Amino acid sequence: MGFWVGMVLGVAAGVAIIIGFARCENSRAARRRHLAATVASFSKMTIEDSRKLFPSDLYPSWVVFSSQQKLKWLNQELTKIWPFVNQAASELIKTSVEPVLEQYRPIILASLKFSKLTLGTVAPQFTGISIIENTKESGIVMELEMNWDANPSIILDVKTRLGVALPIQVKDIGFTGIFRLIFKPLVEELPCFGAVCFSLRKKKKLDFRLKVIGGEISAIPGISDALEDTIKNAIEDSITWPVRKVIPIIPGDYSDLELKPVGTLEVKLVQARDLTNKDLIGKSDPFAIVYVRPLPDKMKRSKTINNDLNPIWNEHFEFIVEDADTQTVTVKIYDDDGIQESELIGCAQVRLKDLQPGKVKDVWLKLVKDLEIQRDRKDRGQVHLELLYCPFDMKDEAPNPFMQQFSMTSLERTMTSMENGSGGSSFDRMSSSRKKREIIMRGVLSVTVISGEDLPAMDMNGKSDPYVVLSLKKTKTKYKTRVVNESLNPVWNQTFDFVVEDGLHDMLILEVYDHDTFRRDYMGRCILTLTKVLLEEDYQESFKLEGAKSGKLNLHLKWSPQLIMRDSREQDSLRFT
Repeated sequence: MGFWVGMVLGVAAGVAIIIGFARCENSRAARRRHLAATVASFSKMTIEDSRKLFPSDLYPSWVVFSSQQKLKWLNQELTKIWPFVNQAASELIKTSVEPVLEQYRPIILASLKFSKLTLGTVAPQFTGISIIENTKESGIVMELEMNWDANPSIILDVKTRLGVALPIQVKDIGFTGIFRLIFKPLVEELPCFGAVCFSLRKKKKLDFRLKVIGGEISAIPGISDALEDTIKNAIEDSITWPVRKVIPIIPGDYSDLELKPVGTLEVKLVQARDLTNKDLIGKSDPFAIVYVRPLPDKMKRSKTINNDLNPIWNEHFEFIVEDADTQTVTVKIYDDDGIQESELIGCAQVRLKDLQPGKVKDVWLKLVKDLEIQRDRKDRGQVHLELLYCPFDMKDEAPNPFMQQFSMTSLERTMTSMENGSGGSSFDRMSSSRKKREIIMRGVLSVTVISGEDLPAMDMNGKSDPYVVLSLKKTKTKYKTRVVNESLNPVWNQTFDFVVEDGLHDMLILEVYDHDTFRRDYMGRCILTLTKVLLEEDYQESFKLEGAKSGKLNLHLKWSPQLIMRDSREQDSLRFT
């Protein structure tokens, strides 16, 4: 009997323990689910929710929620430490900018130095802040928009060629711009970064006034404008991105943070069309300024085409690229007014990050009045560019000795590297020669004029009798197709061969005319560089007629190359096959 009673009590106790354990586990699981739900709710909290839950007096002064509060705190702290920043920054600016001032010193001045430089008592105010990148590899990249109405004490010691010394004061500085700060590399020891880079990412406004101490600067003609240009060029060359100043915080090698060329950009300025006429009598005399960095010694100018609103330049320019992700190529077209200041017709810009390395990009760009203010709807014409960006680390780049020994553009190096090694041994044998040589892309260009589509009607019956005149701009070779009577969609299927002496610098021009018994009517034209056919060697494409309301030509182009290197000092040339 006792056995059975004990067994029943044992079973009851075991069931009770099991039930209690189950309830405990269920309670723990419920608490975990509740905690997970609470965490999820906190993760969805907004700033306003946080402010409702926690009063502001529970937080330290540096913890803020909105970007405006962050900027307010940052400006307050900068004001506190500005006397120390002023002392350090003044010395840094003087030592770094003074050599650049000397570099851009106008020829009318014998010397240009700082006799005094302090940034004044008014601290800059930050009006915007953003984090661009925040990774271990790239570090922390921050951009700060700054507004500064300064009261500096800056005096330039200027000496003219005539021996006259002028103490010139720089006053009433008004500046608005965006500074970029890079904290890199990120490390575990305080302050958690090895160095800081700073640069002027974008200059929105820079105003200042020059005054001769004890006199008027206007009394000396040309000094004021020359000094203003020099100061602006010095700022552009010393701190404007991609130039950056590196300040080591922890001892180490930070050469990778310094400004370094990363590639070359070749720009072929092909032509422009429908430019605005800036002259009262006759037509504009356009020329172009092309640059990546707006410094006098880095800007390229084309030749002037007189009395033409549809100029053809076909000129090559090459630039050094320091940061393909942020830099742009800018082209500005002016009307040349002789001794008077040239008048801007329009400008355009292309971001280098939109270019595929090693590939030629052919673009027509609409000209605008101002690149910063995108409100210009006036038709100022278009400019035609071919762009080629070649990074230095491209695998298919030509060998460095070849690049150094011969005067070649990026496009020429790209073209010669595609020759599959033909003539390579000959190049090696001649690499010891110190004479300057140029690479000539010689060959035969076969042009098949297939057909035309939707050509403009030139006759009273609503038809035309079209034919095409083909010519090379440099060699003046011309061919003409047969006339197709009474057709706006003619089919020719005629092939013409041109012997091209310099394919990189020649152009193919196709002009369409309407044939009449006693005259001919101009219908439109197509102007083609040979860049694409040199690269692809065989392609077919449709080209819109310029100067016509409608119409296009269907062409098939084929290139048979023959690479030539010739000495620029000699008449004869050496052929490699």
